[in-house]
Amino acid sequence: MNNMWGSMAQYDAIYWPWPIAVYLFLAGLSAGSIMVSLIVKWNKHPDNTNSIWDAMVRAGAVIGPVAICVGLLLLIIDLGKPLSFYWLLITYNIKSVMSIGVLCLLLYTPFTFLFAMMIFEKEIEQYKALAVLRPLTKAIRSFAHIAKDIEYILFVLAICVGMYTGFLLGAIEKIPLWNTPILPILFLVSGFSSGIAANILIGMAFFKGSLNKESIKYLLVLDLRAIMFEIPLLIILFLGLYLGGSSEFATTALTDSLYGKVFWIGVVLVGLFVPIIIAATALKNHAYKPLFIVINSLVVLVGVVILRYYVVYAGQVL
Repeated sequence: MNNMWGSMAQYDAIYWPWPIAVYLFLAGLSAGSIMVSLIVKWNKHPDNTNSIWDAMVRAGAVIGPVAICVGLLLLIIDLGKPLSFYWLLITYNIKSVMSIGVLCLLLYTPFTFLFAMMIFEKEIEQYKALAVLRPLTKAIRSFAHIAKDIEYILFVLAICVGMYTGFLLGAIEKIPLWNTPILPILFLVSGFSSGIAANILIGMAFFKGSLNKESIKYLLVLDLRAIMFEIPLLIILFLGLYLGGSSEFATTALTDSLYGKVFWIGVVLVGLFVPIIIAATALKNHAYKPLFIVINSLVVLVGVVILRYYVVYAGQVL
């Protein structure tokens, strides 16, 4: 049996274990990072007219394809018959949420790699270790005249992937916490928030040469808005459970000896209120203070991971 923390003997069996929770997080992270990368790229800064080389854009171009590939690898392994995964790629049912999601992923994943090669074209030409990719970059140049259209398509696909993680759970009608229309929106917003945090961390750690402090401040504002939007979404989620005939489940989900603590401490305190407190004090007026920006980004990521674990596990065992 796959456990989240410690012994789960007092609970029912977990049919969707931790790899599913991690996959949902990584898919949302990938989608969020790509959306953030494109938003920053499209946003013209007064002191940086060529924002394509901004550190936040580069970070998203790296995180997007890596996160989705690792997530899909976990998903394939968890299926139990990983060699049969290709059937999902060639067999579609437009009435199936999973089939629609796989189709989105099938389109989204190569677009993330295409975007990454467009962003890192100069590096591919410069470094010998990346020489194997040079023929691809030459082919990609032929798409230069529709680069903006490719970005728009990728942005829409990222939104679809971000929401799909919620729709995938929502297809299980017997689980009240999953079968709610708010979950896809909540997962999209939290994935966007995690994308902001991850792009900031990777940008500051690996792309200091093209770091734009104004972009980081801009993203801190976006992240704070996303977090403030998550709070009413969570309230609506549980109000919907109360008013929709699942009041007993909602009460248990908020007061359970284990999962109640996971929600209030992990999701609410760590993932929501700590970033708000940091933003209101150390990062007041979105000041550029690297240490506190890193701490802020880390707690946001931890909060999003715990949210995914909470929804996946609490939905099954309570």
